[in-house]
Amino acid sequence: MKSYYTIGEIAAELEVSVSLLRLWANEFDFLVNPKRNGKQNRLFSQKDTENLRLIYHLIKVEKYSLKGAKEKLQHNPTHKTTELEVIQKLEKIKSFLMDLKQNLT
Repeated sequence: MKSYYTIGEIAAELEVSVSLLRLWANEFDFLVNPKRNGKQNRLFSQKDTENLRLIYHLIKVEKYSLKGAKEKLQHNPTHKTTELEVIQKLEKIKSFLMDLKQNLT
């Protein structure tokens, strides 16, 4: 596991634009604090990356507005993270079961 990720790597993983990630990093500066290298490029820690995934989930999947997601995360960020983790684990289990079913038939 890497210590820091570039904005391009995260954008590719989430399939969003780099400019959208910059916007989220600015709007959610209480959760996302990228470091800067010598060229002033943003470098995101593992925690920043997890928080960006959480922001993505709220805005793109659950259809929160930017303002709504910000308010939700300011009031209770840990509860929402736990909910996202549960969803991700259930998706992995579903994928495993679908593969298992396909191999049995």
